[in-house]
Amino acid sequence: MWEKIALVFKVKELRKKIFFVLFLLVIFRLAANIPLPGVNLEQLKRLFEGNQFLGLLNMFSGGGLKSISIVLLGVGPYITASIIMQILTMVIPALDKLNREEGEAGREKFNMWTRWLTVPLAIIQTFGMITLLKTQHVLGLLSLMQTTEIIIIATAGTVFLTWLGELITEKEIGNGVSLIIFAGIVAGLPSGISRLMSTFDSTEVFSYILFLMIAIATVIGVVIVNEGQRDIPVSYAKRVHGSQMSGGTSTHLPLRVNQAGVIPIIFAISIMLFPGVIANFLSHAHNPTVAHLAQSIGNLFQNKLFYGTMYFLLVVAFTYFYTAVVFDPQKIAENLQKQGGYIPGIRPGEPTEEYLNKIMNRITLSGSIFLGAIAVLPLIVQSITNIGNVMTVGGTSILIVVAVVIEIIKQIESHMVMRNYEGF
Repeated sequence: MWEKIALVFKVKELRKKIFFVLFLLVIFRLAANIPLPGVNLEQLKRLFEGNQFLGLLNMFSGGGLKSISIVLLGVGPYITASIIMQILTMVIPALDKLNREEGEAGREKFNMWTRWLTVPLAIIQTFGMITLLKTQHVLGLLSLMQTTEIIIIATAGTVFLTWLGELITEKEIGNGVSLIIFAGIVAGLPSGISRLMSTFDSTEVFSYILFLMIAIATVIGVVIVNEGQRDIPVSYAKRVHGSQMSGGTSTHLPLRVNQAGVIPIIFAISIMLFPGVIANFLSHAHNPTVAHLAQSIGNLFQNKLFYGTMYFLLVVAFTYFYTAVVFDPQKIAENLQKQGGYIPGIRPGEPTEEYLNKIMNRITLSGSIFLGAIAVLPLIVQSITNIGNVMTVGGTSILIVVAVVIEIIKQIESHMVMRNYEGF
């Protein structure tokens, strides 16, 4: 393995790409440690202790929230904007055509609209976060000018991270947004381990062993789901070109069990966090009815049974949703027909499309349920062992970290194959 890693760094172009991505991640971590002015750090520390919601929100922001940094929202608004735009493609045919059929120019325009939508979402989320932090006495009384400054800085921080993410994606060493979240999780590991060791309770040894076993099982499960695929046999008819004959070969079409990768987890967390932010924002409203309703919603999302059920269902739903976005059976069937390919026993054209759609739905069902089960497994064990927040945040973190690492390895391997090197 070490020889393979050394070989990666011997390729000049690949080495430059890796170091450039690492440099951008270092810049992100520096920005995540520049705090906004007027923050009560002691009160902030107490607020994060024992608060599962803020722990997940901090992980999702890439670690910038815990220090109330200039990038406290992370890439959250951009992901929310991406979800909204992807949903709109299902109800607005012109958007779907722009994203799928108009090539690179269409995708660039679609991405530009996503970036523009990120800005108002970042402004709204920053204002809600300021209101929440003021009610918890993390931020003192702010004038209109100070509030405006914080909103502008935090929004600019989100736009900056979005730009960094796109630069990373262009280098084809993993997905930029996923890598930023990944970097925030990994950066928090040392402090998490030291905190765990300082609060170690010998009476809960069984709980810690159980957590370790679940972490290992989660890693194995994510690898199995991400690597699992079903090979659909494809044959090509023989063609005569002048005096030469071509075709007549057999190959296979790989259908991955989890076409969406780590995106369903990120989407699910984004949706789960949004009602909590709104509820915390409205819980101190002057209207007693609105305040009571917001508190009820906040308490509902703190309920482990409701939270776990919704989290599971959202992971399953977003796995299907994103698979529908990235996997187009109609286009695959058309391309096969144009190239003279066919699935044995299935007629080309529409029957092939229906067959691929049926197979994809079946394997996505098993993959989405397995992914959802792994996501909520730490919640179940936490309710049994009462080990604390480590379980909930840790389980989600492991899911994201493992999936991102697999994606990075695959992209590096593709670069190596292009240069006739073997993979890892």
